[in-house]
Amino acid sequence: MNFQDFLNSGQARKASPDIALVKSLIITAEVDMQFLSGLEITDYSARKIMSNYYDVLRSIVEAMSSKEGYKVYSHEAFTYFLKEKGEEALAEKFDRFRRIRNGINYYGKDISVEEAKENSAEIERMIRLLKKKYL
Repeated sequence: MNFQDFLNSGQARKASPDIALVKSLIITAEVDMQFLSGLEITDYSARKIMSNYYDVLRSIVEAMSSKEGYKVYSHEAFTYFLKEKGEEALAEKFDRFRRIRNGINYYGKDISVEEAKENSAEIERMIRLLKKKYL
């Protein structure tokens, strides 16, 4: 599978670059990161914090795709968008975080405090890298 498959199926489409959306997504992501980084990850908060960190990462990848003139309707498509950019390792991590978030949000899966701490730190690193390189 590749990003073109998502374009062909209508789960993503070519559009005009939306710079206003890009700026808005970046600002929102930065505010959300400030909020999240100030929260304590506990047994009670780990699931929600992990899910929200993923959402911030997804917003950054959405900003990247919007900057290039794509409207993406599938979280999975973002994995292939990153692969198309040559970011294989980041794409694999993104997809792993997507699956963790889906497990939490849709299947009631739990996540340990330690795993949430490790994942959120890795997501923060990914966001910094993607912003520096593409935004």
